[in-house]
Amino acid sequence: MNTAPDLTMPTAIAATGQTNAAAAPRIKLLSHGFSIDHPDPEIGEQLMADTLGVADREAMHGILRQLVKASVSGESPDEVNLSFMISMVKSIKPRDSIEAMLVAQMVSVHVMAMRCAHHLANADDLAQHDSAARALGRLARTFPAQIEALNRYRSHGEPAITVQNVSVGDGGKAIVGNVTQHARVIVSDKNPASAARKAPKAAGSRRRRAPADAKREAQA
Repeated sequence: MNTAPDLTMPTAIAATGQTNAAAAPRIKLLSHGFSIDHPDPEIGEQLMADTLGVADREAMHGILRQLVKASVSGESPDEVNLSFMISMVKSIKPRDSIEAMLVAQMVSVHVMAMRCAHHLANADDLAQHDSAARALGRLARTFPAQIEALNRYRSHGEPAITVQNVSVGDGGKAIVGNVTQHARVIVSDKNPASAARKAPKAAGSRRRRAPADAKREAQA
């Protein structure tokens, strides 16, 4: 008999060829706030700080409070939703406080986008449909922009360079890397028709100059 999984128990998923890192502790929601569910509070805080990519206790609690508020479903925070958000943050692996804030925004935008998609699917009238559709569209455009910002920050703002269709003839050499060349630049006319029109004019001008030069030599 198939049974539904217990969402209150953390589940470890093995990754092929990778060593499983320590699982992030779960957050227990309380009537006056939340607490990190771990037998050793100090170790639990350190594991959560590593998961969120922050360096100190204050930053860790600040990001957690924001995620708790973003996980609200109805009128109260949702523990299962919060666990999902923390799991997504852990999978992206923020490496410093800037990435921690951006990744927290990313998972929050995703949750809100899915919430808008739910409202759109259950809209009762045209006004609700249009409102949910506009909100979903804005959030859907924001998410890839956040991904681009994270990639740009991680690459230190360096643009990606793509080289395509490189061919090297017999005896030629290909250079991979940054090449700076200080030399005279020669611009050639790549249009054969234009080159053909110019060639007869040059030959004609030489023929016209030749009789004149011969006449001057005879007079001399």
